[in-house]
Amino acid sequence: MARRSAFIAALLLSVVACSDDADGKPSPAAHDRLKQRAAAAPSGVFDARILVDQFGYRPQDGKVAVIRNPKIGFDANLGFEPGSIYEVRSAADDSVVFSAPIKPWKGGEVQESSGDAGWWFDFSALRKPGRYYVHDLQNKLRSAAFQIDADVYRKVLKTAVRMYFYQRCGYAKQPPHAEVCWSDQASYLGAGQDLEVRDVTDPDDEGKIRDLSGGWHDAGDNNKYVTFAANAVHQLLAAYRDHPAAFTDDFNIPESGNGIPDLLDELKWELDWLKKMQNPDGSVALKVGTLGHGKPGQPSKDTQTRYYVPACTSSTIAAAGMFAHAAYVFKGTESLADEADDLTARAVRSFNAFQSEPTRDADCDREIDGRRVLSGDADLTPEQQADLATLAAMYLFAVTGEKHYETYFKSGYRATRPYNDIGWTRYDSYVGQALLAYVALPDADAQIRQRLLDDKLGDATQGNGVYGSNDDDLYRNFLHPEQYHWGSNAIRANYGGSNLDMVRLKLDPDNVESYRARALDTLHYLHGVNPFGQVYLSNMYGDGATRSSNTTWHGWFNEGTRWADASMSECGPAPGYLVGGPNANAASDGVPSVLAPPNGQPAQKSFLDWNSNAQAAWAITESSIVYQAPYIKLLSGFVE
Repeated sequence: MARRSAFIAALLLSVVACSDDADGKPSPAAHDRLKQRAAAAPSGVFDARILVDQFGYRPQDGKVAVIRNPKIGFDANLGFEPGSIYEVRSAADDSVVFSAPIKPWKGGEVQESSGDAGWWFDFSALRKPGRYYVHDLQNKLRSAAFQIDADVYRKVLKTAVRMYFYQRCGYAKQPPHAEVCWSDQASYLGAGQDLEVRDVTDPDDEGKIRDLSGGWHDAGDNNKYVTFAANAVHQLLAAYRDHPAAFTDDFNIPESGNGIPDLLDELKWELDWLKKMQNPDGSVALKVGTLGHGKPGQPSKDTQTRYYVPACTSSTIAAAGMFAHAAYVFKGTESLADEADDLTARAVRSFNAFQSEPTRDADCDREIDGRRVLSGDADLTPEQQADLATLAAMYLFAVTGEKHYETYFKSGYRATRPYNDIGWTRYDSYVGQALLAYVALPDADAQIRQRLLDDKLGDATQGNGVYGSNDDDLYRNFLHPEQYHWGSNAIRANYGGSNLDMVRLKLDPDNVESYRARALDTLHYLHGVNPFGQVYLSNMYGDGATRSSNTTWHGWFNEGTRWADASMSECGPAPGYLVGGPNANAASDGVPSVLAPPNGQPAQKSFLDWNSNAQAAWAITESSIVYQAPYIKLLSGFVE
């Protein structure tokens, strides 16, 4: 075990030497990609202990590199003594454009959550657009190259949004909208699949067969869940609502150029599937999937029979909120006016169907006569369903103006999760966003509006560690220890979103720059300012990353396939998938306890870039439409 940890530590340090090429023996196609990266790289030796946002920075924003000195964990043997003066150099000609002393973080203290000590190098004064790197003159080492540009994150945003196109079910991915490496035929349109899905509770009844084609595959599995979709759909709608200028009509999806922002087109793909899941009475089926796990590879190769779980109150109220929110957003686009009317009517039917049920189902997703649709449990608790009902009522009021929906909202909003947790939007973030959406309505109750704003401000100023820039984290992006669990990167992105809300609402003018810095530092963390010096998005070399996640646990991009590893296999995973992130509970989530990392590490180092089925890599590197959405919402706030 000690030898294995030492090997991983050495790999972390020496991933690149004198170029940006990855280690290993890549295939010819992967080798060509790596050569292109090396040709664009500056001279000198890249060192993963000198950390920057690998995509870059906007000119007006703060810019702080983190220099790490590992002390505890698998890489403890990689201790580092930097030079006292650091430089920023031009990647074009290696000329020095800025220099300054580095400053020790907390006087050399070792941070518990990362096991590292370190220094900060502030080069915020550099605002001139260009491509640069941070250089340690004494040790002749450098950071990854990065860009300073006003629109530095636009390309990254497009790549991240295109993840949803690759997750489309029943739609062919072909050039020019998909690169050859990630082309596939339409999935799950064969006999017994999504055009003719059977009711898992009564599979022999031919009258219950339904066309439930379309929608997004949820995550690394290829199933489709109404309840899980709620988080993604609401966050993406909120992203568009708050930052519409970021979402143009040129993201290279099949609908590009139709005059509708591509994010709304992508959402419509999912909403069209949700419509199919709705029954005439307004109730909504829960999920669609298979009874067994498919073989790794392209989704179109999976020939398993597909089944649906029939209507539950969880899925019915989840759909009501999504329909209402989408109607509210879509009605602002003239060509989507009819669509907005249809979605409004559907939202009303589902809300009424939910209200007519005397009890709240919390165990619909279960085994029946030996059959169960895999994999995730799509049930919601009665409390979660109540929150979604409050949310749905708010958006129904927003789109219809009918006061009885506002009355329902008023009666329940203070019982929702934001009032029972810190951060407002770190969990079930769409609920907190709905509360803040209410304050923007022109006919909102003035007293309730002010109460919501006061309560949000109170949350932000009580010192709970969610808001504002602070010195509590060497990597400038504090996350509470309890939040280093399965999918921690999504929670981190939600922390950033909570801070961005404070910037947008201007609730605390004296500290707005502190909130902005915290939101930006969240992006920087996910873009490489972390203990692994790794962009937590898959295969982003084409977008400028020096080291990004080479793997993601995903049925298509699984181990043993040509998509398994961006540094070794022919294609690697499709670009732009946010992986789950560090998980301090990895062993209890199925990762063998002898595997270190991710086990036996400080929380921030509870990560491994791998996609093994036998070792439950899904608890660390699985991607999801749910993880992706808060990252997109946060990123869009910095795309002008």
